[in-house]
Amino acid sequence: MTSEQLKDLENKLWQAADKLRVDSGLKASEYATPILGLIFLRFASLRYNRIVPEIKAELEAQKESRMQQTEVEIAIAKCGFYLPEEARYEYLLALPEELDIAKAIKHAMEEIEKYKPELADSLPKDEYFKLYSDDDRTLPKSLLKIFADIPEDATGDVFGKVYEYFLSEFALAEGQGGG
Repeated sequence: MTSEQLKDLENKLWQAADKLRVDSGLKASEYATPILGLIFLRFASLRYNRIVPEIKAELEAQKESRMQQTEVEIAIAKCGFYLPEEARYEYLLALPEELDIAKAIKHAMEEIEKYKPELADSLPKDEYFKLYSDDDRTLPKSLLKIFADIPEDATGDVFGKVYEYFLSEFALAEGQGGG
């Protein structure tokens, strides 16, 4: 990822924070959880999408074998986790706005934890319901759209930089001196 792409990504993080500032009742110190959760989902989807062809090839190669593994077993062996369709970023992004997007995001997080027990109770789930107001339920979908064009070639290192940038900017914004 080029420095220009990284700068664009930092701008998207700030855009998401601005959206939360205007459209939610959250305090600035509460922005991190829903945004970082969506960044995690995007990263997991990008990583998983790169492995899908290998998973399919392995399933096909084992088709008539007595030792055939399940898609879940192959995915975990090749990628470290399994990402069901309804937990993929593209699936969530394609959902119609009139659906309960916060509920879909919560379900996605639960599905990830189901297949990756080490993450149990660590992913944000109920925070997305806090993004709804009495007259507007579009904020979760808006946030999904903001991060949808994170480049396919983004790696864990890039996401580490994104987390660091986001947290440092909000620590500064909150007057916590980067703490």
